[in-house]
Amino acid sequence: MKRSSERILTTHVGSLVRPPEILESILAKVSHRPFDESAFQEQVHQGVREVVRKQAEVGIDIPSDGEYSKPSFAGYVTERLAGLESRPVERPSTPGPMNYPLLNEEFPDFMAQYNSMYRTMWMPPSIPRDLVDAAIRSGGTERANVVGPISYKGQALLRRDLDNFRNALDGLQFEEAFVPSATPSRNDADPSQIYSSEQEYLYAVADAMHDEYRAIVDAGFVVQLDLGLPARNQVLPGKPAPTWDELRRASEMQVEAYNHALRGIPEDRVRYHLCWGSMNTPHTTDIPLKDIVDLILKINAQAYSIEAANPRHEHEWMVWKDVKLPEGKILIPGIISHQTNVVEHPELVAWRIKNYASVVGKENVIASTDCGFSQGWNMIRVHAEVQWAKLRALVEGAALASKELWR
Repeated sequence: MKRSSERILTTHVGSLVRPPEILESILAKVSHRPFDESAFQEQVHQGVREVVRKQAEVGIDIPSDGEYSKPSFAGYVTERLAGLESRPVERPSTPGPMNYPLLNEEFPDFMAQYNSMYRTMWMPPSIPRDLVDAAIRSGGTERANVVGPISYKGQALLRRDLDNFRNALDGLQFEEAFVPSATPSRNDADPSQIYSSEQEYLYAVADAMHDEYRAIVDAGFVVQLDLGLPARNQVLPGKPAPTWDELRRASEMQVEAYNHALRGIPEDRVRYHLCWGSMNTPHTTDIPLKDIVDLILKINAQAYSIEAANPRHEHEWMVWKDVKLPEGKILIPGIISHQTNVVEHPELVAWRIKNYASVVGKENVIASTDCGFSQGWNMIRVHAEVQWAKLRALVEGAALASKELWR
């Protein structure tokens, strides 16, 4: 994996705001309405070419394909794993993030209002809101059930994504490129009890996702595992909030499954992303980095992507004064936020970068975003214009920091 050996390199977490035509096709698909599959494939092909070109124009060093083909950063694997079947689940008339009960309890009025609007706030005006709401309440709120042994069947879809990305990169100048992929951690229901325990199921998913990770790396890309740890303090609807000991044990089991999925894959081709939930909410229930940093460092990845621009976590660069980043590892802190439409000043970006460089070494820092700008088709965090302005500020701030750090 490329390091910041001569200047601070820049990247992001993966998802970028999808163009309206792709959103319309995904909306039709998740709503189980008729749509033209061949037209969607062409939209994705052209969309990836355009989004990669824009990343080059802005100056991003390590781009992704924007995750344009995926309905969400994790839900896409339902199409790629045999043994999973999507089934509708009942949801209240007002859609919202149902796995944050502690925030719902602490800020009930805020969460009720936020839940009613966050999925449509930055949806392009050309897309009818009633269709979006209907999709969220029907096909858009399906849950995967385990109906048989898990195995990987997504070779053709993965090959499409890798070919689109490779073709889009051709002729453009980047340091390298990465492809996000879901972690083995899943919250799927297993009503038929195909697996005797959660651990057995996790390892089955890990075996299946290993095929995707290996294919991404064999294609010449860095693979990024996205999210996963229960220690982020999310819980399932209708379930009591877990204790800290329960979170730790569940997180340790997941890390073991991640490493099982990564077996045989060179560590220097792997990066791992963790965030504390990507929504623009109070984040008062976030678990501090200092309490889970040891778990993160157990994952067999060379680079670790963490939130650092979120004001609930911005101070946590100081954690690395006490926790030594292991030799050869890279830290990818979020230097700009994906949650707010305020565009960070390049001097602020440079200051944040220098904070991290002061504790882990400038060559061990790659500047990034806190999370993806659109983790799902209906989770657009900022306006598309602001997204690109933020990425420009990231690049400009990295250049400012590089001038000071390498003078």
